[in-house]
Amino acid sequence: MIYKNILLSILTVVILGCTSKKKQTSSPETYDDIRVVGAMKNVMWKGELAGTIHLDTIATKQGLYGLGPERFLTGELLINNGKSYVSRVTSDSTMVVEKTFDVSAPFFVYANVQEWDTVPLPTTIKTIKELETFINSKTTDYKRPFAFKLNGNVKQANLHVQNLPEGTSVSSPDEAHQGQVNYTLENEAVDIVGFFSTAHKGIFTHHDSFVHMHIITKDERMMGHLDAVAIEKMVLYLPKR
Repeated sequence: MIYKNILLSILTVVILGCTSKKKQTSSPETYDDIRVVGAMKNVMWKGELAGTIHLDTIATKQGLYGLGPERFLTGELLINNGKSYVSRVTSDSTMVVEKTFDVSAPFFVYANVQEWDTVPLPTTIKTIKELETFINSKTTDYKRPFAFKLNGNVKQANLHVQNLPEGTSVSSPDEAHQGQVNYTLENEAVDIVGFFSTAHKGIFTHHDSFVHMHIITKDERMMGHLDAVAIEKMVLYLPKR
């Protein structure tokens, strides 16, 4: 009887262990071709501002795309096809954009995409919300989350760069955005890199959005988090399945 009870206990542990492993592998954050490090909500509400990933540690740079804020919210980060950029505030109307992988982020999402499908963007698509709805409708059979990109011209775009004063403590989004500087682009040729998910609000998208996008001008003079856009003529790229 004792041996039977021991055997039943061992079988129970094995079964529970297998079940646990199955649950872990089905997590939406375990995709082979996309990585999510840290979480926006931990930065905004818990003040976890230090870097959780150094961009130089990402092994494969070919076809690499990624975005997030710089650690301690001192700038914005963008990786666009293997090129890494950091933007920092220099004044209310100017910024500096530097090419470097020697930076870190408190949260970051990235993916390697080698092949893209070109999707015609209807001329009626003008705003971020309209773009989000369009992408959602075109990707119902896609594995999510995924990276996407756009290039072309914008009539106008509003972007921001984080510029949190040194030593500031953060326990709310309002506190996290202290020092943030907003910029406006008009009639610019740009690239936009974005990530889409319906299951990552508070992780790498805001609570009211399925997308997180960073924008960079073709001359690499301006780069930041995209807040609003008036699209003029752009091409949308979705990862080839």
